[in-house]
Amino acid sequence: MATILLVDDEMRMLDLLALYLEPAGHKCIKRTSANAAIEYLEHHGVDLILLDIMMPEMDGWEACGEIRKHWDIPIIMLSARSEKPDIVKGLHIGADDYVTKPFDEGELLARIEALLRRHSSKSPVLTFKGLNLSMESYEVHYDGNQIPLTPKEFSLLSLFLQNKNKVFTREHLISTIWGYGVATEDRTIDSHVRNLRDKLRKAGFAADDYLATVWGVGYKWIE
Repeated sequence: MATILLVDDEMRMLDLLALYLEPAGHKCIKRTSANAAIEYLEHHGVDLILLDIMMPEMDGWEACGEIRKHWDIPIIMLSARSEKPDIVKGLHIGADDYVTKPFDEGELLARIEALLRRHSSKSPVLTFKGLNLSMESYEVHYDGNQIPLTPKEFSLLSLFLQNKNKVFTREHLISTIWGYGVATEDRTIDSHVRNLRDKLRKAGFAADDYLATVWGVGYKWIE
């Protein structure tokens, strides 16, 4: 069973999608705006996102771009716009597939299953001296024990491990983890890094040997 986040400003469409997907064994989470969907992702994991394009406030194009900054979750865009440039735009922004409305129930389910299979076969896991980060389940383990990290802490740790020995300024971390235009102060970064270190230490990992402060600049992970 997959947990699928449904994002559409029309509740009727959300109910219709759930009517198709739930009998196939999927759990559906419904959100009527892109902002509400992103807020949900801050605190919960999902396996796939069905994202409508034409929505007020933040449309599907912008939402897809924001999601891609922080999460590697399969995204299928849904739209009544069937022109090729729109399809190409969606795929370039970061969508994995594009389905036009009205859609065939069987085809949509088949596309979902195919995308879930492709994504699960990757099962990306970052490892470092006993630390194991699952980029699929957003879980961190050390010596077989799970370390409870918040989504922001997980994003910080995964960014450091994918860019070992690279110095990140606080401004860079804010724009990468929180996104551009977010009013976040430097001390917020310091607080999250401090909490990350504390949790790694409590799990028995020598965080101080690897997560280093570069005074006056930011932070880096020492290989």
